[in-house]
Amino acid sequence: MRLPNPATGIHNMSYQARQRWFSNGLFWRTFFLLTFLITASMVAWVASFRMVERGPRAEQLAAQIVSVVTITRAALTHSAPEMRRELLFDLASNEGIRIYPLEKTDKIAPPDDSPVLPELEFYVKQAMGDDTQFASGVNDVDGFWISFKIDEDQYWLMLDRGRLDRTSSLQWLGWGSIALVLSLIGAVFISTLINQPLARLTAAARAIAKGKQPDPLPESGPTEIREANLSFNQMVADLDRIESDRAVILAGISHDLRTPLARMQLEVEMARLSDEARDGMHSDLAQMDAIIGQFLDYAKPFDSSSFMPVDLSGLLEDAANNSKRLSDVMVSTAIAPGIEVMGNTVELERIISNLIENARRYGKTDGTDVANIDILCKIEDRHVKVEISDHGPGAPDSELEHLLRPFTRLDTARGQANGSGLGLAIVNRIVIRHNGKLALRNRDGGGLVVQMMFPTVPVRGGNPRKQAA
Repeated sequence: MRLPNPATGIHNMSYQARQRWFSNGLFWRTFFLLTFLITASMVAWVASFRMVERGPRAEQLAAQIVSVVTITRAALTHSAPEMRRELLFDLASNEGIRIYPLEKTDKIAPPDDSPVLPELEFYVKQAMGDDTQFASGVNDVDGFWISFKIDEDQYWLMLDRGRLDRTSSLQWLGWGSIALVLSLIGAVFISTLINQPLARLTAAARAIAKGKQPDPLPESGPTEIREANLSFNQMVADLDRIESDRAVILAGISHDLRTPLARMQLEVEMARLSDEARDGMHSDLAQMDAIIGQFLDYAKPFDSSSFMPVDLSGLLEDAANNSKRLSDVMVSTAIAPGIEVMGNTVELERIISNLIENARRYGKTDGTDVANIDILCKIEDRHVKVEISDHGPGAPDSELEHLLRPFTRLDTARGQANGSGLGLAIVNRIVIRHNGKLALRNRDGGGLVVQMMFPTVPVRGGNPRKQAA
């Protein structure tokens, strides 16, 4: 299994983070669920209200229409003939009521389709007779038209639509939109309130994964959140105590083991041994001392508060120049000048020397006793990219991920491995503590590539330091 290329991964990091945030974030899940619930409830409420309101509204409108027709008919019936013209004028100008004779030649437009209309017609015909006619226009004059009789003569009574229409669809939509917006603001507040404790817990867990010490979580709030925070704080305290105990134990082991090692080195010097045996025992003792040092490096406490800008280009150049003095190493470099990262100089020197030594031991070019090492450093996608690669046999793709685990050694492709298996684990741990990422891949043509990506040093104004690649 091949590990993903960190350059591509970091290039798409912000997009992928946003995509995960929108698609899988608890805040957005809660928000969308609340939005769906509120919208469905409002739609159901409006539909139910309009259905329940339809009957009373139709009955009320019918009563209003019947009342207008009755009063108008009574006024016309009991008014003097010479006063009817003035009465009709007053009704039209003051009340918006117009009276026209009903002719057989009238061009009648059917009433507009409305959910209220069937019930409205039922109540009006019940009061005025089944021969009552309704229209939305007569002779191309729009309005609400209804027929009535005075004696045997038939007339049209026209009302302005505004007297009958209540809240329009646009008004319903406006009020519904306002209610929905207010509900969504409430949903944002509720989602934030629900998500905040979990977001705080996630940030603390992420800090633990990066080797940092998070602030204690508040042990208050709902029972579930309070118990989760209490358990997490207890876990952090236990991990801190275990880390301290491990450092003390390893320091004690180092002291206890290095004393007899020094005594054994002295005894080897004083013993009457052949040069070959003496060199072999010195090599074994030096390897044991190096393994103890690796244990201490792996368990060493780390403090990121002392980070400062470090000239990474200079460190790589110095390491390359020192390696060129070795007879079994050939180094080629492509290091952009002036690249800096925030970190600890000693720790960064350690990972560079460990990777070069690892390539020198296990990355010798096939058929030779020389390790050809390539060192690259440049700015790429607003991150510092460092690659240290060799031209050796590489490693099986399925084992690349395991190489970063503590106490892992390969006895197949890199069969000369005889250390403690902590070299790459130490490098990976230091890289993570520097907010970086480390990945391994096999080089085209043979060899192992160790790639590290670090954030650039920010400058004033918030823009990252840009260097020529």
